[in-house]
Amino acid sequence: MKIFITYCSAKKNDPLRGTGKAVTPGELYVSGRVQGFIKKCEQAGVKWAVLSDLYGVWLPDERHQWYDKSPDEVSEEQYRGLLADFDQKLERYDQILFFYQPDSLHSLHRRLLQETCLKDRVAMFSDLRRIVNADYADC
Repeated sequence: MKIFITYCSAKKNDPLRGTGKAVTPGELYVSGRVQGFIKKCEQAGVKWAVLSDLYGVWLPDERHQWYDKSPDEVSEEQYRGLLADFDQKLERYDQILFFYQPDSLHSLHRRLLQETCLKDRVAMFSDLRRIVNADYADC
């Protein structure tokens, strides 16, 4: 079983700010990178998630409130929580396919991918055309 994942973005749906309304990651993140990733995953019919700097692995059916948290603001204790969440939520997947743009991958996310106990299952890719509903072992 596989899952596609990408990291969050600072560009969020601002009308949701301060409303307290819980939304899905697809409703919150409005950056072209995240929206393109979600659209491609949904078209391919694959499982996907967004790695949030506050909420950890955020699956498409989960709902959370608007937030503003830069990866630069994540404390060491919070980082350990994000790492534990990543390991726990993704442990059932044989392949964790991480979409990133080389010029925007923060060192926090890179560190997490290097330190997860699931690192042998993680493959990184930067071309959305690689998101297909087929065996992805060629990463």
